[in-house]
Amino acid sequence: MPQATATVADPADEGSPDRPADAPRATAGSDFAPLLRMVKDQGLLERRTDRYALGITANLAALGAVITGFVLLGDTWWSLFLALPLAVLWTRTAFVAHDAGHAQISGDRGTSRLIGLVHANLLLGMNEAWWNDKHVRHHANPNHIDKDPDVGVGALVWTQKQAAQREGFARWLTRNQARLFFPMLLLEGIALKIYGFQFLRRQPFRERAVSALLLTAHVALYATLLLSTLSPGKAIVFALVLHALFGLHLGLAFAPNHKGMEMPDADGERWGHLQRQVLTSRNVRGAVLTDWFLGGLNYQIEHHLFPSMPRPNLRLAQPLVRSHCARIGMPYAETGLIESYRQALSHMHDVGAPLR
Repeated sequence: MPQATATVADPADEGSPDRPADAPRATAGSDFAPLLRMVKDQGLLERRTDRYALGITANLAALGAVITGFVLLGDTWWSLFLALPLAVLWTRTAFVAHDAGHAQISGDRGTSRLIGLVHANLLLGMNEAWWNDKHVRHHANPNHIDKDPDVGVGALVWTQKQAAQREGFARWLTRNQARLFFPMLLLEGIALKIYGFQFLRRQPFRERAVSALLLTAHVALYATLLLSTLSPGKAIVFALVLHALFGLHLGLAFAPNHKGMEMPDADGERWGHLQRQVLTSRNVRGAVLTDWFLGGLNYQIEHHLFPSMPRPNLRLAQPLVRSHCARIGMPYAETGLIESYRQALSHMHDVGAPLR
């Protein structure tokens, strides 16, 4: 399975032999070219290997500390209090796997895949190949109904045309999807594992064998840890609480990014890279705590413009991107965290309005 940067349109890597033929090019006359030059001149596309090495080491050490505390506590309901820090650390682990898929950590494809396999498959039980396949298509055409899997018909729908085709229980779900959104996120942690196992059949044999081995190892090690420390009843409750908190945290980090933003018309004018990425994305402003909670992906516009840019550099690129958009008259969406959720939920509510 190719890494994200082999398929995602990343104009920062114009000379890559893996660059798809239909990827947007930063031509001399394009709106994106001057911005790309500024970002390159400031070295913001250079990898921050030392920063990632420190972050990964700290995250693994914290995971080890929480697991050690879990074992030392033994068979007690007090262990449930460790589900929250473990869910937070799992989300940090998912962010590392995400960055590895974009080749932000290393320019070597083998190294990037190894980091992704360890963090996604082994530590989280989430198939990195499934995530990369889905995420690649999202980055190439964000919010495009026909091409972005994140706005395809699923448990939720994103346009009134999709809503009109719902029947039975799905129709009731769509009518109420705004108020059910956050409760449904509690199931996302388990769903990610299921999707990963389902994707195995689509992988080439050798990749499938490696992915399946690591996914199975995760389940086996996780079950062994829980059942050797807790009684079966407590172990089941702990697993459910952990996955619920993990899914909620991930959903809260990704929900503000695109929901309620522009959705390109499949039959309309073809958008260039700058327009396609900026108009469909929303930034969330905030201080250090917001950046930490959302994993730095609250600079979503910058991330979409430069997928291979190291996540710590996104906030440094923001002033350049914002001023460039202002200079050419392109809207640049940025709001507070609570307002970003309100806008996303408002869009979901409006989609279901005709069914009410």
